[in-house]
Amino acid sequence: MDAVTANPERLIFVATVKPHRSLDRRGLIILIGAMLTGSLIVTSLMAIIGAWPVIGFNGADITLAIFLLWLNVRAARACEMLSLSESHFVIQRTDMNGKTKTVTLSPYWLNVVLEERPGTVPRLTLSARGIAEEVGHQLGETQKRDLAAALTRVLHRWRNPVYDNPQLRE
Repeated sequence: MDAVTANPERLIFVATVKPHRSLDRRGLIILIGAMLTGSLIVTSLMAIIGAWPVIGFNGADITLAIFLLWLNVRAARACEMLSLSESHFVIQRTDMNGKTKTVTLSPYWLNVVLEERPGTVPRLTLSARGIAEEVGHQLGETQKRDLAAALTRVLHRWRNPVYDNPQLRE
């Protein structure tokens, strides 16, 4: 049970931040199949012309490439979930091993800071009463700006509710 489901409070805002991956599972299988086919062709040609040492290096290259693709797929499991309820702002991080870390901030004091850094992607930090947490570190510049704008908007709406009082209508 995580921090979001443990609270029966109504969620006002939820954002899930995941790293971008250009290949889905099917595309990854096709890529690995194409790499293995190409490697088999090259290895067969090297065996035919008698270049036996090349076969071992080719096998090592393919093994390394598949291992790196596996690490990339494994790293894609990491995600962050940002949620605002009526009394808490929760940052729930899941790393590539599946371990979850939860940080709860007070939305009353929460500040969204987009720190500009020359020559690199800005840093998005949420701070409240001495606690500062960087969020969305795997996002690009436009995605960080969009997330910062969305968080600023939702916190403004949460702090400044609009009440509809029928007695004040004309």
